[in-house]
Amino acid sequence: MGSARLQSIHVHPVKAFRGLAPRQADVEPWGLAGDRRWVLIDAGGKVVTQRQQPRLALAAAELVPGGVRMSAPGMEPLTVLVPRPVGTVPVEIFRDKVEGVLAEDEAAHAWCSAYLGADIRLVHMDDPTTRRPVDPQYAHPGETVTFADGYPLLATTAASLDALNSLIAQGDHPAEGPLPMNRFRPNVVLSGTAAWAEDDWSRLVIGEVAFRVAKTCGRCVVTTTDQHTAGRGREPLHTLGRHRRIGGKLVFGQNLVPLSRGTIRVGDPVTIVE
Repeated sequence: MGSARLQSIHVHPVKAFRGLAPRQADVEPWGLAGDRRWVLIDAGGKVVTQRQQPRLALAAAELVPGGVRMSAPGMEPLTVLVPRPVGTVPVEIFRDKVEGVLAEDEAAHAWCSAYLGADIRLVHMDDPTTRRPVDPQYAHPGETVTFADGYPLLATTAASLDALNSLIAQGDHPAEGPLPMNRFRPNVVLSGTAAWAEDDWSRLVIGEVAFRVAKTCGRCVVTTTDQHTAGRGREPLHTLGRHRRIGGKLVFGQNLVPLSRGTIRVGDPVTIVE
């Protein structure tokens, strides 16, 4: 394990939009700085992701001073500033009820609604220290998360993707492979490990930052969405269902919770503590 390294970093400023791949990122208790602090909701307050709207794969968001810049096919780019915390709206994200702050600029809601052809609003998480606790079944007291699916970071390994692609090549839908890592929308990708070694991890250190492994990551239909075309197939869920069904879930990757603050950088050594 001495050769394990941080291969890449991925930050998604708006949940479900295409992410960024910076060379370094600050780690905060609730995740990478800037990751999934914005989210789309429908008229009923429910979060909208690629599960319902695969075209979100084609939308991009980048962090800019004081806000976020959104772009998408057929749309003029729009910069939206972080709103003042003058009041909140309820956000339903899976089974969680969370408060968020609506973007102040009506143009932001109009932009998102026009792109998806639905009544959509853009919401910002103003205070990640209190808004949303991590699932208490897997959390330590006081741990919180942004609008990520459930945990501060998602880690995947290059070796496990290679192993999965080998299984896909031998399976029922070989033409759908090999799949790129962006299907799994991780925050950190690690190289230099054995395939599926992450199943046995409980703590690791990336560069100067320590993390605990909360649980394996159950995968959904988003993984079948081509992140460049928004088209959907059967893989990897078909193959995960045959080979990676754990606890009733189709799993790939591990959910991490930071144990310290710091900065991680591409190329950092990765140490498996236990």
